[in-house]
Amino acid sequence: MSLKILILDDETIVGERLKASLEKDGHYLEAYTNPHEAIESLNQEVPDIVVTDIRMDDIDGIKILELVREKNPRTKVIMITGYATLEVARESLTKGAFDFIAKPFKIKEIKGAIEKAAQALATEDGG
Repeated sequence: MSLKILILDDETIVGERLKASLEKDGHYLEAYTNPHEAIESLNQEVPDIVVTDIRMDDIDGIKILELVREKNPRTKVIMITGYATLEVARESLTKGAFDFIAKPFKIKEIKGAIEKAAQALATEDGG
């Protein structure tokens, strides 16, 4: 199953590494370091999966999560953060995040979360 995935992280390397790895799996990826550009993209088309950093300069991942959930509740949002506190994890999961991953992470952790999200989407679609 080929998915449309949006990645938002203010560290360029994160998006680049994930993009290279996930495109090999046949997914279509858009990677952003600027939350405003990511929001513009989300306003045009909401992807199947959004992977977003929580801590960014002017817009945090929780805002992105809320926007995505509002636009398309079906979209799975995976939160990543270098500041993994229980409160942040709880808040993101309460607001509808699909998964929560602490930095530094291994690519396979993100891929695992994306596979779980893909299975959840397939199940919801009756597949």
